Amino acid sequence: MTPRVFFWSLTSALAGFLFGFDTVVISGAEKTLQALWQLSDAAHGLAMSSALWGTVLGSFVGGWPADRFGRKKTLLGVGVLYFLSAVGCGIAPDVVTFVAARFVGGIGIGISTVAAPLYISEIAPPKRRGLLTCLFQFNIVFGILAAFLSNALLAGLGADAWRWMLGVVAVPAVVYTVLCLAIPESPRWLLRRGGDRAEGLRVLALVNADLPPDGVAALAGEIQAADPGDSAGEGFWTRRLRRPILLAVLIAYFNQLSGINAVLYFAPRIFELTGLSDKAALLQSVGIGVTNLVFTFVGLWLIDRVGRRTLLLVGSLGYVASLGLCAWAFFTETYAIVPACIFGFIAAHAVGQGAVIWVFISEIFPTRHRATGQSLGSFTHWIFAALLTTFFPKMVTAFAPGYVFLFFGLMMVLQLVWVVAAVPETKGVPLEEIEKRLGVS
Repeated sequence: MTPRVFFWSLTSALAGFLFGFDTVVISGAEKTLQALWQLSDAAHGLAMSSALWGTVLGSFVGGWPADRFGRKKTLLGVGVLYFLSAVGCGIAPDVVTFVAARFVGGIGIGISTVAAPLYISEIAPPKRRGLLTCLFQFNIVFGILAAFLSNALLAGLGADAWRWMLGVVAVPAVVYTVLCLAIPESPRWLLRRGGDRAEGLRVLALVNADLPPDGVAALAGEIQAADPGDSAGEGFWTRRLRRPILLAVLIAYFNQLSGINAVLYFAPRIFELTGLSDKAALLQSVGIGVTNLVFTFVGLWLIDRVGRRTLLLVGSLGYVASLGLCAWAFFTETYAIVPACIFGFIAAHAVGQGAVIWVFISEIFPTRHRATGQSLGSFTHWIFAALLTTFFPKMVTAFAPGYVFLFFGLMMVLQLVWVVAAVPETKGVPLEEIEKRLGVS
């Protein structure tokens, strides 16, 4: 792995920082916004989830610009959307403008979850693909921590503190967009979709600095010949692709049915249910960000050593234990252990699903259909995230919190069964070889 490949991967992964920051920064302002605009629970849930509904749209269409215009131009567009959203939220005079601005930012998030892992997986050497693609998830949790810290620091600025909390995202959005100008286009896109073999060979040589010119040419030939569907013009929804399609849908489905977004979005409110004050609940939320970051480091270190499947197994067991204990704590009013249970839940997510999901989806589809497959996985992830965030305020009102956490725990039991029965290992395997193992080439 050359320094330039690491820099290109890190630059692309910075879209994850904006994703994490923009997604979670709302948690520090959500109660203020409800009071400011006198929102009902239903309207509040809609305002809170507006970015997620934008993310649903962005993830649904994100494969199209990534294929049509290339991975690099799509990533540049993501930075522009983040900037417009941050400025719009910071100056929003009413809830309608706020919802529209959050929706635009959500579109950027959705597209980033397609384009960034896709780009990284296509430039990374097989032995470091997990590590480099996992940089996207690392930046997500770094952004989450930065959002929690930013909220805590800006909370004392008075009635308009929420505007600074949301508007500050514009600064990293500009930095990310400028950095994206320095990265090249994906060599696989150039060779398979962009129709520029000379440029594809040039970038491929930079990515694989250890290969001689004839070795680079041979690798380019393998990439171009890997998927027979290219020449046949075969569509995405075919029997040949049924296995990667099912894997992408299920890993995204289970990711959200763990309750992760509900916990991240409503962390202060969950802690307040245990009797903590507003300020203490906000500080506990910072602890979530720290835990997430630390254990994402662990996942990043392990993903190319023990593999994707093993991390999913470990994470599933951690989910079941932490969510089960959290449900028990609420049922028995043993509130003292709830913060520890939530931190354990975050650790299990960071090591397992959090580290694996974007890596795994970006690996299992052939190059021709990788953007569409990434879009499918992202869309599934975000449609369930939006639904959960929309209805979570009503869930904790209509049901005792113990039942809510019990439901999430039972979903993770199902995930554990699925991982044991159906998830293949992709650690260290070239993308074209994964296509063969899954029967899609």
